[in-house]
Amino acid sequence: MTTPVHTPAFVAPQRFTDPDAAVAHAARLYEAAVQHLRAALHDYLRQPLQADTALPRVRACYPAVRLHVPRPLDPLAARARQSHGFVTRTGRYETTLTRPDLFADYWREQFALLLQHHGEPLEIAISHEPIPLHFALGEDSAFEGELSAVQRARLGEVFDLPDLSAMDDAIANGLHVARDDAPQPLALFRAARIDYSLARLRHYGGTSPAWFQNFVLFTNYAFYVDEFVRLGRAQMQRPDSEYVAFVEPGNVVTWRAGLGAGERARLAGPEGSAPPRMPQMPAYHLVRADRSGITLVNIGVGPSNAKTATDHIAVLRPHAWLMLGHCAGLRHSQQLGDYVLAHAYVREDHVLDEELPLWVPIPALAEVQQALEGAVADVTGLQGAALKRVLRTGTVASTDNRNWELLPGAVAQRRLSLSRAIALDMESATIAANGFRFRVPYGTLLCVSDKPLHGAIKLPGMADRFYRERVDQHLRIGLRAVERLRAAGIDQLHSRKLRSFDEVAFQ
Repeated sequence: MTTPVHTPAFVAPQRFTDPDAAVAHAARLYEAAVQHLRAALHDYLRQPLQADTALPRVRACYPAVRLHVPRPLDPLAARARQSHGFVTRTGRYETTLTRPDLFADYWREQFALLLQHHGEPLEIAISHEPIPLHFALGEDSAFEGELSAVQRARLGEVFDLPDLSAMDDAIANGLHVARDDAPQPLALFRAARIDYSLARLRHYGGTSPAWFQNFVLFTNYAFYVDEFVRLGRAQMQRPDSEYVAFVEPGNVVTWRAGLGAGERARLAGPEGSAPPRMPQMPAYHLVRADRSGITLVNIGVGPSNAKTATDHIAVLRPHAWLMLGHCAGLRHSQQLGDYVLAHAYVREDHVLDEELPLWVPIPALAEVQQALEGAVADVTGLQGAALKRVLRTGTVASTDNRNWELLPGAVAQRRLSLSRAIALDMESATIAANGFRFRVPYGTLLCVSDKPLHGAIKLPGMADRFYRERVDQHLRIGLRAVERLRAAGIDQLHSRKLRSFDEVAFQ
């Protein structure tokens, strides 16, 4: 006998030519779905349960947006348009949707582009992709402590639980093959994959995804965090600041001086208190009202952390992410404190070898390179030959071996010399490669903190002095680069260099 499945009331698919109406309907479907699951969980927790108690099956599915393209898009016209917002082949396309509280503005932009480019209505409907129970609950829910042993054991009989087979990166990796009767994807990430990453971001970064901004800085040293906190809090003392809030781990929010209660309510994500211990990769957010502010994440040391952070931040579809960190200088002509602008990467980090083979080149992006170089000039006040003396453009090698200096000297030096590398670190290639993989514009500006090939190894006193002298300037350069990118317009950032042959429509 088939177990009955209790679902929300059926809502027939509806077609829209207005992106605002389409977004509003998708949000209604999502809210009805999660409320159905929450109510069912409430009932499940209240009932006495035995090992042989008959249980109903409860399910709710994500909303989806669908597009039917009956005519191919003129390729010449497509080349004149943006790098995203359209598909090039006829057929049916679909993606599932989640968290309208975070993504409504993003959906509106993507829906508007599809309607503009194809002239076909969008269909909003209930999909066949179940919402895992864990993802239907609020961010602060922790119901597992309330479950008895029997309730915990039988939870999967009643509700859909997270299924990793529905959360892979086949679309982003170019490995997705739709069945003959299935629609093609509209986005890199389906809803369950997004929800999974949102949960991971809260865990690793210690703040709600609602606070993340569209420009992200990564660093591998806590000194940068200290300076960012100082600058962020100082911005909040200025009533004329372009930023409206500064958010620290635990969702500790400092609002800009003079910001009214109404503006706070409109902009606010969740607020909390300082955590008893810092998360693994703490995130800090200098918030703008349009979400084009700056998030700083201290990923610590190593390519594994760099991959973890970027794997999950990618679902938020930021406009750019930049690496600001320290590196080993590899050339005699470099001095401690010099800057390195990466224009190529030697990928010996290994964490992305399976997803992005080593034969795939990771190109420098002109818009980001120009912003970083211009920011160095702006902050240092140097131009021309004087600028070149402190800023060198070249290849950065990233390794997964923190003690690479202990490799046999001839082996390590020969490989680095053949690659023409001018600097070595452990994170930059990973961040750039995952930016390439997930179509997120990327860049790297490092600061030389030691020269181990030339006997200049960091000692405690020297390191402290170096950090004091350079961290403030380096961070201000990163902030200035973001200002330049923002002022130039995001359409300049999302270039075709990051798009494949048959690309999804969503940015």
